[in-house]
Amino acid sequence: MITKFKEIWGKTDDIILRYPMVLTTALIAAISSVVAIEIDHQDNQFLVTKLAFAGCLGISLMFGIKMLSQRIGKSFLLEILGAAFLVWFYFYLPNSEKQFTEVNGFVIFALVILSHLFVSFSGFLNKKPELNFWQFNKNLFINIFLTGVFTGVLVLGVVLAILAVDKLFDFNFNNNLYPKTILFLAISGSTFIFLIFNDKGIFQLEKDGSYPQILKFFTQFVLIPLLLIYVTILYFYAGKILINWELPRGWVSYLILIYSVVGILALLLVHPLKEESAKSWVKVFSKIFYYTLIPLLVLLFVAIFTRILEYGYTEPRYFVLLLAIWLTTVVFYFIFYKKATIKFVPISLFIFGVFALIFPYVNAFSTAKRSQKTELQQILTKNQLLEKGKINFEKAIQDSVAIEIANKFQFLNERKQQAFLLNFIPKTHLSKFKKILEKERYMVNSEIRISFKNTLKSKENKDYQYNYQGVFSSKRNYDIQNYEKLFVFSNIDIQNEEQLNDYKLKTKPIKDGYIFSGYIINLESPTKVTQSYDLTPFLKKQLEKDNADQLSTPLEEISTEFDLHQYHFKVYFSEIINNKVNKKDNISVRDMVILVKKK
Repeated sequence: MITKFKEIWGKTDDIILRYPMVLTTALIAAISSVVAIEIDHQDNQFLVTKLAFAGCLGISLMFGIKMLSQRIGKSFLLEILGAAFLVWFYFYLPNSEKQFTEVNGFVIFALVILSHLFVSFSGFLNKKPELNFWQFNKNLFINIFLTGVFTGVLVLGVVLAILAVDKLFDFNFNNNLYPKTILFLAISGSTFIFLIFNDKGIFQLEKDGSYPQILKFFTQFVLIPLLLIYVTILYFYAGKILINWELPRGWVSYLILIYSVVGILALLLVHPLKEESAKSWVKVFSKIFYYTLIPLLVLLFVAIFTRILEYGYTEPRYFVLLLAIWLTTVVFYFIFYKKATIKFVPISLFIFGVFALIFPYVNAFSTAKRSQKTELQQILTKNQLLEKGKINFEKAIQDSVAIEIANKFQFLNERKQQAFLLNFIPKTHLSKFKKILEKERYMVNSEIRISFKNTLKSKENKDYQYNYQGVFSSKRNYDIQNYEKLFVFSNIDIQNEEQLNDYKLKTKPIKDGYIFSGYIINLESPTKVTQSYDLTPFLKKQLEKDNADQLSTPLEEISTEFDLHQYHFKVYFSEIINNKVNKKDNISVRDMVILVKKK
């Protein structure tokens, strides 16, 4: 037993010395995640969450750098560059959750993908044999799976142990202990387990090994047959389009991309088997797969450009188009290049991803901004809404046009194009929109729609007319006399929390997936006793005042009052919307202002 313990401890010591930067970033991510749960103040919580994001990104980045340094040396220099990149990433992210936009989300998602792609080829930029590259990634794939299993058992075991102690011995642990334990072990624990599996790094991972029988069976008899069924369905759909001579539906592009990416993954998994004569099934699929993609690529580009020509570029459409171009490059590379190597797949995708993020003028974000600016100008011109370059909000327009303009304003404001947007705003609305565009970005969409006084329901849009309800109040001056505290929540699609003296005030949406059916206000006392007020009945009652002939019905004031513990509350809303999904309520509100005083 002592010998076994010494063996494990010796290996642990070896892992710490071999992968210090990987473990450091994992520890930073784990501790930051735990601290973020404990912090009450929203802005401080987000600063710590940023650190967790940077740490999580650093795990894969530093592991890739370690693989590269094991091949070429210069470990210290490469790790310094990696750390500098993570510091840049931390300061790139905004300082508060209110400033966080979907653009930041796209960047985070793209960098996570790129960092994992970097791991796959970082140690193989030289002319190492292709089989070594395949063995390295095959072993990584297996180790990731094993890490998931071991981490799941570890987390479940520890959480159940804490739960048993809590319930059996009446310790009454804080409920936050469970998510904190799960996050800490899931991040730091999984990283350490993964490194133990990879032990000596690239030299161990690239060694020859037998082809795993379970992987062989899964790929040959499950994955490839499913892909053949899938491509048959796509070909029948393509035939339907040709027969009916109709444009393809937008989501078909995602189906084609899924088939293509999964198909390429399947080919990578069976790469060593494709030359074995006994594996004719694999050999045939390897030869025909890229040819089956050619007609689908035509369908893919038609579907993509149908959306782009109608609505312009957005970041998701840009990335889908870029993936289509990359896929086309891969197809023709493997069809026409005699000495094709599978290393081309991750390396080329990495290059395309970097291009999309940083290439001047034509990167995803610059392209989307230019495109949506052009789209907005065209909509305003087409509907004759511009008078001396300013929007005429008094002109009668269809509600669908108002919604489209509002969506463009929201999109561009999220991308810091306030100066461009303010050029279209007349003087009578300028001061209001300056404040909204700069400080209350969640209200941009509703304020644009509200500003159009004469909007009519689109006759052809019956579903929208039936499903939509909306009321708004233009009141912005609130009587705060005799009230002690004022809280403003601009985004209440998430749970918000503020300190009210010794009490905790929380606004909590009632939701099922992405559907919001109402809202609750909780007030937790210092003794952990919580009293709640359900705003949902009040919100529904206000929505009953909706006028079907208007996009949103104006009301003089939208407010309600109630008591919780020793406090009296008055809550104002600027807008309430019920955009039903399959006849189910989907209620959203804008700009909740809460006034509080002691009873």
